Amino acid sequence: MIFGIASDHRGYKLKEKVKRYLKRRKIDFVDYGTESKEVVDYNDYARKVCEAIQKGEVTNGILICGTGIGMSIMANKFKGIMCAKVDSAVEGRLAKEHNDANVISFSADLLFFEAKDIIDSYVKSEFLNTEKYINRIEKIKEVEEHNIITNKKGSKKTKEDN
Repeated sequence: MIFGIASDHRGYKLKEKVKRYLKRRKIDFVDYGTESKEVVDYNDYARKVCEAIQKGEVTNGILICGTGIGMSIMANKFKGIMCAKVDSAVEGRLAKEHNDANVISFSADLLFFEAKDIIDSYVKSEFLNTEKYINRIEKIKEVEEHNIITNKKGSKKTKEDN
């Protein structure tokens, strides 16, 4: 497991603490920014991690922004990304066990010990790989394959309309 980790300016401080924690735990990661508290758009950093996963540069992601919501919304726009916005260790575990999430996102407002607990529960967990969970994930993938796209004129159509 190799994590891509990124944050916006609000998540920068927590990201730096998480990086030190990952190093202590000997968990491999690649930092995709940001590198300061200077105001940036979270979208750009979620994109970096998601594209790195798609390219096979990393296997999983950790995204941190003010609420964790914006990062998770952006991440879930990428094919093959299953990002869970998590607020607790239980949610971190269930994101992996039930949804096979390859990215977790959380709020910069979490206390560091909460972030550590989330990461630990996620890393220790494995997808349960039962028919129930596989079927649910397949339904998500089906929607991803047949989502609505916008043509150059701005009208919406499905892939089947092509």
